[in-house]
Amino acid sequence: MAWNFSADKLIYMQIADRIIMSIISGEYAPGAQIPSVRQLALEAAVNPNTVQHAFTELENEGVIISKGTVGRYVTEDEKIIEKCRKKTAEQTIKAFAQNIQPLGLQKSEIIKMLEEELS
Repeated sequence: MAWNFSADKLIYMQIADRIIMSIISGEYAPGAQIPSVRQLALEAAVNPNTVQHAFTELENEGVIISKGTVGRYVTEDEKIIEKCRKKTAEQTIKAFAQNIQPLGLQKSEIIKMLEEELS
């Protein structure tokens, strides 16, 4: 089944974000092999070049490592994974803040709602 992509962000970036989310959530463990370009392209229903572009970005960031013809693997560097986790959390919080601000809720109300949701 094809992945759902939003129109407000380039597809290769959304693919990279999804791979990062799979890494920080533990779906792809440190040192684990990730699916091939062709596998992900079929799964996402996109051109393999788009997936390759996402992989190149992730390799440049050190998130995944290419081992030639053997495949690509998640980095074992916990600092890089933690950096991705923090960056993703910051982006999520920023988007949340932008979306909730127009509702006119008090900060204490928002915090209470978050605490209830997270407990």
